[in-house]
Amino acid sequence: MQIAGSVDVDAAMKELREARAVFHSEADFQHAFAWAVHRLDSTVQVRLEVRQDAREYLDLLCFGPQGRRTAIEFKYFTARWEGVDPDTGEEFRLRTHAASDVARRDFVFDIVRLEQFCRASKVPMDGLALMLTNYRGLWEPPVRSRRTRDHEFRIHEGRRLTGTLRWGMEDDHHLPNQRELAGHYPLIWRDFARLDGRNGSLRWLPVPVDAPGT
Repeated sequence: MQIAGSVDVDAAMKELREARAVFHSEADFQHAFAWAVHRLDSTVQVRLEVRQDAREYLDLLCFGPQGRRTAIEFKYFTARWEGVDPDTGEEFRLRTHAASDVARRDFVFDIVRLEQFCRASKVPMDGLALMLTNYRGLWEPPVRSRRTRDHEFRIHEGRRLTGTLRWGMEDDHHLPNQRELAGHYPLIWRDFARLDGRNGSLRWLPVPVDAPGT
């Protein structure tokens, strides 16, 4: 996938990795990614926290000289890790985020929102949902087959997201969390960095999104 019709997303993450191995927060990740895109192609304009309507904000909007736009939503979910970025010498103390099931749910919510943004845009626009994490429970398949409330929202390696996703147990669906995906999204995780210590592996998951019907 190309961002704003110009910058390959893999190239952007490679550029980012050459400068940084780890980030303090989701906002830190967003800003660093936006700067990496702009370094690769200075004609691509980057804008953070772009308002879409009365209540909705987009994490990042990139637009190029040919009028192509890419809307990007980020998730940065961490497990506890303390150490030093080998590239910058900077100290980090990542905390453990609770509720990995909510992280999965919110990532799927981002995909749905991007479908809506792309469909509503008056100019050609595609989307990208991007997850970066050192929590292996997000990319590894569940060990047990027991159904959980986030069963249909799992985002592990090899999963394909599509259609109606229901949150909850079979006899107790929570309709406010139900989501409809117009597209088909195979999930392929990529390595980002390997740091010392427990939870030192960071991986990322890109989900390109086109406007429904394109």
